[in-house]
Amino acid sequence: MNRPFRLHPAWIVAAVAFVALVGAAGFRATPSVLLHPLHAEFGWPLATISAAVSVNLLLYGLTAPFAAALMDRFGIRRVVAVALALVAAGSGLTVFMTASWQLVLCWGVLVGLGTGSMALAFVATVTGRWFVGRRGLVTGVLTAGGAAGQLVFLPLLAVLVGAYGWRAAALVVTGAALLVVPLVLWLLREHPADLGLPPYGGSEVVAPVAPAGGAAARAVGALIRAARTRPFWLLAAGFAICGATTNGLVGTHFVPAAHDHGMPQTTAAGLLALVGLFDIVGTVASGWLTDRYDPRLLLGAYYALRGGSLLVLPGLFAATTEPSMLVFVIFYGLDWVATVPPTVALCREYFGTSGAVVFGWVFASHQLGAAVAATGAGLVRDQLGTYTLAWYVAGALSVGAAVLSVMLVRRRGPAVTDPLPVATAPRAWSYRD
Repeated sequence: MNRPFRLHPAWIVAAVAFVALVGAAGFRATPSVLLHPLHAEFGWPLATISAAVSVNLLLYGLTAPFAAALMDRFGIRRVVAVALALVAAGSGLTVFMTASWQLVLCWGVLVGLGTGSMALAFVATVTGRWFVGRRGLVTGVLTAGGAAGQLVFLPLLAVLVGAYGWRAAALVVTGAALLVVPLVLWLLREHPADLGLPPYGGSEVVAPVAPAGGAAARAVGALIRAARTRPFWLLAAGFAICGATTNGLVGTHFVPAAHDHGMPQTTAAGLLALVGLFDIVGTVASGWLTDRYDPRLLLGAYYALRGGSLLVLPGLFAATTEPSMLVFVIFYGLDWVATVPPTVALCREYFGTSGAVVFGWVFASHQLGAAVAATGAGLVRDQLGTYTLAWYVAGALSVGAAVLSVMLVRRRGPAVTDPLPVATAPRAWSYRD
């Protein structure tokens, strides 16, 4: 007799996490539509307004490992609910600001801390606790939520700014963040063991053990232990190059570089949006592949293909959108953050129960690489009058990242972490794939 189908709670947790991640991505992208309205109303220099964005990006990267440690100590539900409250406060309070330092405090610090707490380390924590089967695929889908958030929010916010002003957009972000809080508190469960269940695809109930010490000590301790290993530096260096060649270079400088060759800014921005659209497809596909193939080889292939595409990019720029540029945009979109699922898998393989926290530090290197590339490419353009050298350097670095990835070897022996005790229990619940 066939058993009745029941949905494993892991899928509900993943769905709520996806909603939170989509929202976080949209909140993080909002400053791009506020720059000129704030400049027009307050007369603040764009460099001053951009400082708030820089603080936001910096905290977005540096918060991740500490947020992962806080989730281990205080629970996913509490940390994500507080993070959403910080986003709501940071966005809502901007409507009362009268000085630029208040923008830095609200949008830079509060929103940066909030969105950083819902960054990719959050993905690693959820998938590490709730999934054994389909872990790579779910990692890909949740990561793609970041791209989806930008696609969903940016057009809406741009329309609101144009029709009702920037304050309306800020208040919409506040309302959206607050609406997600009850959903998180209601449905975002901590561990499958709390329900007497194994993770999805697993056969044993893993008893959660609260980590000793504070969250900051755990985050720093995980970094110290990981930093003594070769795999950490290979992963961090490769992911720094990933950040440099995506958010830092293409995300920041593609539009002005295309404009240098006579392409209208609206057209170039449309091409960049198309990159985000194909990013969703590429990241989900990468998660599916990570479940089936060696993540080291996947990373090597992704970085090598990215390097080759960047090396040919300078010859593709033109005043009009040529088919060759469309091919680049589609290909680069598929490869944009396809590196995330295999990197998360490797952090989990090498560092075990500390994998999510260590991935938070690896992700911080991604943001550092992005910041360096954003500034460096601007300097190249100022000094040489063209971005060509920046594209070539980025292409060469990507090929180097491919080499670093294939230098990783399969782990032998225990992971660099204290093992958690495992409690086995009779299977009190069943599910089907």
